[in-house]
Amino acid sequence: MQSFRYHHLPSELSTVHVALFTNVANSAALRSRIVRASQLEGPDGDAEREAVNFAFIDACLICSLLHLQTAVYQAILAQAQGSLRTKTVHSEILWTLNPTNNITEAIRRYGVGDATTSLIVVRIASPDLDNVEQRMSSVVDGTLVSLDDLSKVTDWASVKKYYKLNGEPALKDAAKDPERERVIVDEIVTSSVAMKSVMA
Repeated sequence: MQSFRYHHLPSELSTVHVALFTNVANSAALRSRIVRASQLEGPDGDAEREAVNFAFIDACLICSLLHLQTAVYQAILAQAQGSLRTKTVHSEILWTLNPTNNITEAIRRYGVGDATTSLIVVRIASPDLDNVEQRMSSVVDGTLVSLDDLSKVTDWASVKKYYKLNGEPALKDAAKDPERERVIVDEIVTSSVAMKSVMA
């Protein structure tokens, strides 16, 4: 797990914890748990919502750590400015990652799905939240790996499909060089995420 601090932001939004899990075995159960937590009432509901109070992101659609950090930062800014388009800062990350403004589509595409095997888990919190990695590991049945392994799980074909990049002129020259093509795709996608709140 890696943690990032944004000292200039409100304390309760200033710390971001990010973990990458592979070989995830409980995706379907986790998705059901998230839905159920949103519907429970009373103290039990509050406790369950806190237990799953993360952004669960399908790692295969993330091109780079910068791509992810850009979406996280945009979501934090929306929360700080009172301009969230979704219910929470964590679901806002999913909305920000999606190229369209459809919230349901964003959650379906970028959130945890029944077949998800690689999962990025993000928690935005104040710096005094403790045991974050333990909290993540208690809800995700998978192998915690370094974020450096992210490039090994990216599904570049799906990224290009969702961002409609298959006819992108900038990629035509790079078609024979997969490494160069991936760099260009990452730059386009990250720029799109950075501009989304302005364009929406």
